[in-house]
Amino acid sequence: MSIKKRLLLSNIGMIVIPLVSLLIVEIVVGYVFFYVLNGKNLQTFLTLRFGALVVILVLTNGLLTYFMSKSIIEPIKKLSFAARKISEGDLDVSVASDKKDELGQLSNTFEEMRLKLKEAETVQRQYELNRQELIASISHDLKTPLTSIKGYVSGIEDGIAGTPDKLNRYMAKIKKNAHDMDGLIDELFLYSKLDMDQLPFQFEKVHLDAYFDDFIDELSFTLEKEHGEALLSYERSGSYLVEADREKLDRVVKNITQNSLKYMNKEQKEIQVILTELEYDVKVEIQDNGSGIPETELPRIFDSFYRTDISRNSATGGSGLGLSIAKKIIEGHGGSIWAESKPGIGTSIYFTLKKVKDHAKHTDH
Repeated sequence: MSIKKRLLLSNIGMIVIPLVSLLIVEIVVGYVFFYVLNGKNLQTFLTLRFGALVVILVLTNGLLTYFMSKSIIEPIKKLSFAARKISEGDLDVSVASDKKDELGQLSNTFEEMRLKLKEAETVQRQYELNRQELIASISHDLKTPLTSIKGYVSGIEDGIAGTPDKLNRYMAKIKKNAHDMDGLIDELFLYSKLDMDQLPFQFEKVHLDAYFDDFIDELSFTLEKEHGEALLSYERSGSYLVEADREKLDRVVKNITQNSLKYMNKEQKEIQVILTELEYDVKVEIQDNGSGIPETELPRIFDSFYRTDISRNSATGGSGLGLSIAKKIIEGHGGSIWAESKPGIGTSIYFTLKKVKDHAKHTDH
């Protein structure tokens, strides 16, 4: 019951209850006066009637006021206590209420705010932890090639690279490490801009079937040198026209395929792209026949700087940001990205892109 209704009923009660009580007292006292006392001692009768009137008014007003104030003051005291605790940083004080009045609604609204603050605090804690891990990972990944460069430079200064051939090898190593550092810095810059939503998207209509036809041609040429193959599969009657930023889509596909090629352990390498038309999206699956990913590590492959095989970092290289960047780009398109894998068999990375409502043919492929 609302507070307004309770106040109205309380005011009515302060009028009705005394009147009914006085009527009952009048009947009882009158019966005593006329039938017990035989109409004698009128003064006693008047005194009793007046005393009963005073007692009834005091009790009625007192009790109604007490219960009304208790139903209002108690929730307010609880809210005040919770607000003080929250201001002190304690977000564990619940103020949830099962009452349906205005104060109950206020308590539940306050409870929702408390839960959101607690959730935000948890997110902030996780963000701070991720930031610390990010700094540690950046420091490690930049220090490794830098240490190598310093070692080769010292070798040149000390005359260890005494022959032109050895000097060229040292210079090639320095150049490669510098290139790796430059690539890492570029990926960090891109990741930070995506993370802060400072990278604009230039959307256009892209036919994914034509887009991946071109991509598979280029990838096939690369894999032929390693006795591998790249395949594209989709229903020819389907519509694969989506809204996408072509440059950033290139980055997503490149990051996924480079990650697949990096962990290929089969003599016959194979990458297959499968397009599936959904009601509102187009689903892209990029499937490889690599080493696969353990189920326990699968949920973390889109985390920044996460690598599934730390022991092979030096061999596989990379910043550990590739799939994390891909995830941010796909989410920036309003799509979703996920992975499925079977160790020893291979991995599939899936992502979705929104279909264009107008399915008319366009010349832009």
